[in-house]
Amino acid sequence: MLKVLTITGYKSFELGIFQKDHKGIDYIKKAIRKRLIPLIEEGLEWILISGQLGTEIWAAEVVLELRHEYPIQLAVLTPYLQQEEKWNDLSKEQYEWILSQADFVDSITKRPYENPGQLKAKNQYLVQKSDGLLAFYDDEKKGSPLFMVLEAQKKMQHQNYHIFYITSYDIEDIVNEEQFNDSTNW
Repeated sequence: MLKVLTITGYKSFELGIFQKDHKGIDYIKKAIRKRLIPLIEEGLEWILISGQLGTEIWAAEVVLELRHEYPIQLAVLTPYLQQEEKWNDLSKEQYEWILSQADFVDSITKRPYENPGQLKAKNQYLVQKSDGLLAFYDDEKKGSPLFMVLEAQKKMQHQNYHIFYITSYDIEDIVNEEQFNDSTNW
Protein backbone atom coordinates (compact mmCIF):
# COMPACT_ATOMS: atom_id res chain seq x y z
CA MET A 1 0.00 0.00 0.00
CA LEU A 2 1.26 3.45 -0.88
CA LYS A 3 1.56 5.87 2.02
CA VAL A 4 3.86 8.47 0.44
CA LEU A 5 3.83 9.55 -3.21
CA THR A 6 6.21 11.92 -4.98
CA ILE A 7 4.74 13.93 -7.85
CA THR A 8 6.73 15.50 -10.66
CA GLY A 9 6.30 16.43 -14.28
CA TYR A 10 7.01 18.99 -16.90
CA LYS A 11 7.70 22.57 -15.98
CA SER A 12 5.22 25.06 -17.41
CA PHE A 13 7.65 26.41 -20.04
CA GLU A 14 8.32 22.84 -21.27
CA LEU A 15 4.61 22.64 -22.10
CA GLY A 16 4.47 26.07 -23.70
CA ILE A 17 2.29 27.34 -20.84
CA PHE A 18 3.18 30.91 -19.90
CA GLN A 19 -0.13 32.22 -18.52
CA LYS A 20 -1.76 31.24 -15.22
CA ASP A 21 -5.17 31.02 -16.94
CA HIS A 22 -4.05 28.68 -19.76
CA LYS A 23 -6.81 26.10 -20.39
CA GLY A 24 -4.27 23.27 -20.43
CA ILE A 25 -3.64 23.72 -16.71
CA ASP A 26 -7.23 22.73 -15.92
CA TYR A 27 -6.85 19.51 -17.91
CA ILE A 28 -3.54 18.64 -16.27
CA LYS A 29 -5.01 19.26 -12.81
CA LYS A 30 -8.02 17.07 -13.65
CA ALA A 31 -5.66 14.28 -14.74
CA ILE A 32 -3.70 14.58 -11.48
CA ARG A 33 -6.92 14.55 -9.46
CA LYS A 34 -8.18 11.49 -11.36
CA ARG A 35 -4.96 9.61 -10.51
CA LEU A 36 -4.79 10.72 -6.86
CA ILE A 37 -8.31 10.02 -5.63
CA PRO A 38 -8.14 6.20 -5.94
CA LEU A 39 -4.69 6.19 -4.30
CA ILE A 40 -5.93 8.35 -1.42
CA GLU A 41 -8.97 6.11 -1.01
CA GLU A 42 -6.57 3.14 -0.77
CA GLY A 43 -4.57 4.78 2.04
CA LEU A 44 -2.20 7.35 0.53
CA GLU A 45 -1.32 9.87 3.27
CA TRP A 46 1.42 12.17 1.95
CA ILE A 47 2.29 13.91 -1.31
CA LEU A 48 5.88 15.09 -1.79
CA ILE A 49 6.92 17.74 -4.31
CA SER A 50 10.02 19.86 -4.78
CA GLY A 51 8.00 22.95 -5.62
CA GLN A 52 8.99 23.35 -9.27
CA LEU A 53 6.79 25.59 -11.38
CA GLY A 54 4.40 23.68 -13.59
CA THR A 55 3.19 20.18 -12.80
CA GLU A 56 4.39 20.17 -9.19
CA ILE A 57 2.71 23.45 -8.26
CA TRP A 58 -0.48 22.40 -10.05
CA ALA A 59 -0.36 19.07 -8.18
CA ALA A 60 -0.01 20.96 -4.90
CA GLU A 61 -3.10 23.00 -5.76
CA VAL A 62 -5.00 19.76 -6.43
CA VAL A 63 -3.85 18.28 -3.11
CA LEU A 64 -4.92 21.41 -1.25
CA GLU A 65 -8.37 21.16 -2.89
CA LEU A 66 -8.59 17.45 -2.03
CA ARG A 67 -7.83 18.17 1.63
CA HIS A 68 -11.42 19.42 1.93
CA GLU A 69 -12.61 15.87 1.20
CA TYR A 70 -9.72 13.59 2.20
CA PRO A 71 -7.04 13.38 4.92
CA ILE A 72 -4.08 14.00 2.61
CA GLN A 73 -0.95 15.95 3.54
CA LEU A 74 1.47 17.95 1.41
CA ALA A 75 5.23 18.24 1.87
CA VAL A 76 7.33 20.65 -0.17
CA LEU A 77 10.99 19.60 -0.12
CA THR A 78 12.94 22.10 -2.18
CA PRO A 79 16.29 21.10 -3.70
CA TYR A 80 17.98 24.22 -2.32
CA LEU A 81 17.15 27.42 -0.47
CA GLN A 82 15.51 30.33 -2.33
CA GLN A 83 14.69 28.33 -5.48
CA GLU A 84 12.09 30.99 -6.34
CA GLU A 85 14.65 33.81 -6.24
CA LYS A 86 14.64 34.50 -10.01
CA TRP A 87 10.95 33.78 -10.67
CA ASN A 88 8.50 36.51 -11.65
CA ASP A 89 6.29 38.03 -8.95
CA LEU A 90 3.16 36.09 -9.93
CA SER A 91 5.01 32.77 -9.75
CA LYS A 92 6.60 33.72 -6.43
CA GLU A 93 3.20 34.63 -5.02
CA GLN A 94 1.68 31.30 -6.11
CA TYR A 95 4.68 29.39 -4.71
CA GLU A 96 4.65 31.22 -1.38
CA TRP A 97 0.93 30.51 -1.01
CA ILE A 98 1.59 26.78 -1.60
CA LEU A 99 4.36 26.86 1.03
CA SER A 100 2.04 28.59 3.50
CA GLN A 101 -0.59 25.87 3.05
CA ALA A 102 1.76 22.85 3.06
CA ASP A 103 1.93 20.55 6.08
CA PHE A 104 5.71 20.33 5.91
CA VAL A 105 8.33 22.50 4.17
CA ASP A 106 12.09 22.01 4.14
CA SER A 107 15.11 22.35 1.87
CA ILE A 108 17.08 19.20 1.07
CA THR A 109 20.54 20.77 0.77
CA LYS A 110 20.00 23.65 3.24
CA ARG A 111 21.91 26.15 1.08
CA PRO A 112 21.28 28.27 -2.04
CA TYR A 113 21.91 26.90 -5.52
CA GLU A 114 25.51 25.90 -6.11
CA ASN A 115 25.48 23.17 -8.77
CA PRO A 116 23.32 20.57 -10.60
CA GLY A 117 24.31 18.00 -7.99
CA GLN A 118 21.66 19.54 -5.73
CA LEU A 119 18.99 18.62 -8.28
CA LYS A 120 20.28 15.05 -8.47
CA ALA A 121 20.26 14.89 -4.65
CA LYS A 122 16.65 16.14 -4.69
CA ASN A 123 15.58 13.37 -7.08
CA GLN A 124 17.32 10.70 -5.01
CA TYR A 125 15.89 12.03 -1.75
CA LEU A 126 12.29 12.29 -2.96
CA VAL A 127 12.36 8.80 -4.46
CA GLN A 128 14.03 7.39 -1.35
CA LYS A 129 11.39 8.94 0.94
CA SER A 130 8.38 7.76 -1.09
CA ASP A 131 6.62 4.50 -1.98
CA GLY A 132 5.82 5.64 -5.50
CA LEU A 133 6.07 8.32 -8.15
CA LEU A 134 3.36 10.00 -10.20
CA ALA A 135 4.97 11.64 -13.21
CA PHE A 136 3.42 13.74 -15.96
CA TYR A 137 5.82 12.40 -18.55
CA ASP A 138 5.99 10.96 -22.07
CA ASP A 139 8.94 8.94 -23.34
CA GLU A 140 8.59 10.71 -26.69
CA LYS A 141 8.99 14.14 -25.05
CA LYS A 142 11.98 14.07 -22.76
CA GLY A 143 12.48 16.95 -20.39
CA SER A 144 13.09 17.68 -16.74
CA PRO A 145 10.92 14.82 -15.37
CA LEU A 146 13.21 12.25 -17.03
CA PHE A 147 15.77 12.41 -14.23
CA MET A 148 13.24 11.70 -11.47
CA VAL A 149 11.71 8.91 -13.57
CA LEU A 150 15.14 7.29 -14.04
CA GLU A 151 15.78 7.49 -10.30
CA ALA A 152 12.39 5.87 -9.60
CA GLN A 153 13.06 3.13 -12.16
CA LYS A 154 16.34 2.32 -10.37
CA LYS A 155 14.52 1.97 -7.05
CA MET A 156 11.77 -0.11 -8.66
CA GLN A 157 14.36 -2.70 -9.77
CA HIS A 158 15.37 -3.39 -6.16
CA GLN A 159 12.30 -2.59 -4.07
CA ASN A 160 8.53 -2.57 -4.17
CA TYR A 161 8.19 0.88 -5.75
CA HIS A 162 5.38 2.07 -8.01
CA ILE A 163 5.52 4.45 -10.94
CA PHE A 164 2.34 5.97 -12.32
CA TYR A 165 2.30 8.11 -15.43
CA ILE A 166 0.10 10.84 -16.77
CA THR A 167 0.80 11.14 -20.49
CA SER A 168 -0.33 13.51 -23.19
CA TYR A 169 -2.84 10.79 -24.16
CA ASP A 170 -4.41 10.98 -20.69
CA ILE A 171 -4.75 14.75 -21.08
CA GLU A 172 -6.23 14.28 -24.55
CA ASP A 173 -8.79 11.82 -23.13
CA ILE A 174 -9.88 14.38 -20.53
CA VAL A 175 -10.20 17.09 -23.20
CA ASN A 176 -12.27 14.77 -25.40
CA GLU A 177 -14.45 13.68 -22.47
CA GLU A 178 -15.15 17.28 -21.52
CA GLN A 179 -15.95 18.24 -25.09
CA PHE A 180 -18.27 15.25 -25.40
CA ASN A 181 -20.05 16.18 -22.15
CA ASP A 182 -20.32 19.87 -23.07
CA SER A 183 -23.85 20.34 -24.37
CA THR A 184 -22.85 23.52 -26.21
CA ASN A 185 -20.87 21.32 -28.61
CA TRP A 186 -24.00 19.48 -29.70
